[in-house]
Amino acid sequence: MTTSFVFDAVRTPFGRAGGALSGVRPDDLAAVVMRSIVERTGLDPARIDDVVFGDANQAGEDNRNIGRMGALLAGFPTSVTGVTVNRLCASSVEAVIQGSRAIETGDAEIVLAGGVESMSRAPFVVEKSPRAWPSVGNQTLWNTSIGWRMVNPALPRHWTISNGESAEKIARAWGIGRGAQDGFAVRSHRLAAAAWAEGVYDSEIVQVPGAELARDEGIRDDTSVEVLAGLRALFASDGSVTAGNSSPINDGASAVLLGAEGVVDAEPLARIASRASHGVDPDMFPIAPIEAANKALARAGYTWADVDLVELNEAFASQSLACIQGWPDLDPEKVNIHGGALAIGHPLGASGGRIIGHAAHELARRGSGVAVAAICIGVGQGLAVVLDR
Repeated sequence: MTTSFVFDAVRTPFGRAGGALSGVRPDDLAAVVMRSIVERTGLDPARIDDVVFGDANQAGEDNRNIGRMGALLAGFPTSVTGVTVNRLCASSVEAVIQGSRAIETGDAEIVLAGGVESMSRAPFVVEKSPRAWPSVGNQTLWNTSIGWRMVNPALPRHWTISNGESAEKIARAWGIGRGAQDGFAVRSHRLAAAAWAEGVYDSEIVQVPGAELARDEGIRDDTSVEVLAGLRALFASDGSVTAGNSSPINDGASAVLLGAEGVVDAEPLARIASRASHGVDPDMFPIAPIEAANKALARAGYTWADVDLVELNEAFASQSLACIQGWPDLDPEKVNIHGGALAIGHPLGASGGRIIGHAAHELARRGSGVAVAAICIGVGQGLAVVLDR
């Protein structure tokens, strides 16, 4: 088996829903990071064996294989193929997993992985009636930005609760109170703001022409536990999950250049050491990364004592804190040392590329180490990738 490496990783700053990136089509966002990553590395795009791109919604401008469309818009030769994968919030982690497997089995030498989401531009959709159009009555309009839609009534009702209701359920089950959630959210904003100010993200950010951002649009320097305490609970009258301790709705794209050893004229940032997935009941999706990460570490031959940093996607503060509780041998201060999705944002298809890319860049800055990138997924799944250097 060949070894797979991360040679570079880039992302756009993440924009808020209706914000600076909302006027940019998702396929154009994808093209920006695809074009940028080959220009940065000096790679001839004709050498790319495949583009594997994640996208969760796929109901609007991103609905016809955005992996291929983005590559064409980036100016890649038509000989470069592209595929789009969907594992909801972990779509670009899935893209990296599939790309690294292709390299390790010898099916490819260079794969461009990543993901994109424009939650601002995700359309409203209406179901078609099976009856003739003249007899159609009123129809339900569904928002495709996030969450369940057109639910199959055969699924148990308690499985199809909203993600926010699941976050409330986890908060109660794991004894995670409002103060802890708000405190974790404030930490995320503080660390993300400091990282941007110190230039930590400079090496991995590419701007969208005409929609440049000084940093991720959702970071709030002035937030505090006292400010967040004033927000109302969204999913239960006596609940603790609020807009302030939940990830926002965002737009953005990420790309990760994967290759076999020596195929790119650059030093790799990190090695893909292992991958794993884990499933739980759909309403318990926030805790699925616990076992996914445990499996991935075991496959790589590591324990939590070997881990230097963790990039855990912060869908909700309760979800993140539950995962941290589920890894009792991990120092919590190693988690999201430069902030997470509560501040940076969570454009579904792009978030996995962000966390893997940032973990790889951080290992390169340190010169050595072991990193875990883990993410929860609606409908009850978790993915994890272990990187080392």
